[in-house]
Amino acid sequence: MISKCANPQCSAPFRYLRDGKLFRVDHDADKPWHRMEHFWLCGRCAATMTLVAERGEGVTAVPLSSVLRKAS
Repeated sequence: MISKCANPQCSAPFRYLRDGKLFRVDHDADKPWHRMEHFWLCGRCAATMTLVAERGEGVTAVPLSSVLRKAS
């Protein structure tokens, strides 16, 4: 169950889906027993951050600007 913002520096409690952004991360999606997790960034954090899932690292909150630079 989601209880707070996925940004470790933020303590905003999860109350409504309409405030923020919900993320679904599939672990081992190529296996029949794959695991799915949900994460949430509050509206304030979602305006400047996103979540990135990396094998061995887990899910981390990163600035949107760093993701946009990698994409271009």
